[in-house]
Amino acid sequence: MGSFSIWHWLIVLLIVVMVFGTKKLKNMGSDLGGAVKGFKDGMKDGQADADGTTNTAAPGGHVTNNASADKATIDVEAKQKS
Repeated sequence: MGSFSIWHWLIVLLIVVMVFGTKKLKNMGSDLGGAVKGFKDGMKDGQADADGTTNTAAPGGHVTNNASADKATIDVEAKQKS
């Protein structure tokens, strides 16, 4: 009753192929491979960013501290309603 034998796994594989079909399983496998490749590339880019070797500019949409900013600028998030 411990682990499944090879025959159990073959029957499960046959049922999965019958339910999903070989074309859909092939597409699912290529999608999964692409996702893993994208994840690995993202990890490499993240590692390079952490080392400071690439892309030193601030990400788009982020406000940076600028000493020469106009004093009349109002921080909308910090302003409270009265």
